[in-house]
Amino acid sequence: MINLTKFKIFKPANEVFEAFVDPSKIGNFWFSSSSERWEQGKTITLRYEEYNAEGDIEVLEVVDNKKIVFQWGAPEEVHIVTITLKEVDNSITIIEVKEDGFNEDDGDLIAKLIDNKEGWVYMLSCLKGYLEFGVTKLRASLVKE
Repeated sequence: MINLTKFKIFKPANEVFEAFVDPSKIGNFWFSSSSERWEQGKTITLRYEEYNAEGDIEVLEVVDNKKIVFQWGAPEEVHIVTITLKEVDNSITIIEVKEDGFNEDDGDLIAKLIDNKEGWVYMLSCLKGYLEFGVTKLRASLVKE
C-alpha cells in the first residue's frame, strides 16, 4: 500500500534538494538535526529535540536535484520513502513524496494512512514556508498530548 503527497514549491529543484540533504538546513523545516549530509549508502541519524526522539534512516538512492530514496521504520514494518523533484522551470518545483510498505491486512491501516498523509502535508507545508518565505518556526510546532 502506497501513500502519495504532492506540493508545488516556488523555488528551483536544487534549493529544494539541498533543504533535505544539507544537515544545516533540515532543522529549519523538518527534524531538529541530521547527523550528516544525505548520500546514497549512508545511515543518517535524525533527531527531534522537542519530542526527545531519535531514529535512523538508510539512504538507498540519491540523484542530485531529482530524487531521494530512504528506508525507515520498525523492523516489522519497514517503509520506503521516495522524494521526487520535478523542476517545472527555474523557479518552480513539484515535489512528490511516496511512502510504501504499509500492511494492507493491518486493522489500523486507514488510520495509519491518514496519520502518515497528515505528517507529509505538514512537513511539506513547513518546507514551503521555509524556502519561499524564510519561516523557520513552523517545524515541530504541533503539540502532541
